Amino acid sequence: MKITYNLMTTSDIDGVFEISKICFSLPWSKASVESELSNPLAKYIVAKDIETGNVVGFIGVWIITDIGDITNIGVHPDYRRNNIASELLNSVLTLCIDLDCTIFNLEVRRSNLIAQNLYKKLGFKETGLRKNYYGNSEDAILMQKYDF
Repeated sequence: MKITYNLMTTSDIDGVFEISKICFSLPWSKASVESELSNPLAKYIVAKDIETGNVVGFIGVWIITDIGDITNIGVHPDYRRNNIASELLNSVLTLCIDLDCTIFNLEVRRSNLIAQNLYKKLGFKETGLRKNYYGNSEDAILMQKYDF
């Protein structure tokens, strides 16, 4: 399996939206995904299967001054356990460093231990908690990376 990693374009919107619906209990609307392309703060990287041309994963970040706020990351279930999430994170971190970011923030569900372990493996540290962040009484763990 060969995967490419590139900035999201308009042709990727449907794929990102479909993965979002599969991965998240509260997915962004298609209009929200589309509006990120014109958001000057937002950068999205998509992972595509070269053979099919399908989007199989994505990551979004908002860059505000020198801070990269990771908004979401999703990988299609059929493609998990192939290091795609790690590659997406590394790709967006490299992009943000090239754009002079020095700090990265993200929120992760308290119940999502797999994602927490991935973030820790890549150097993110727990820095706080947001109570009931996900609207269903589930807390978010705040994580931050600032040492490169």
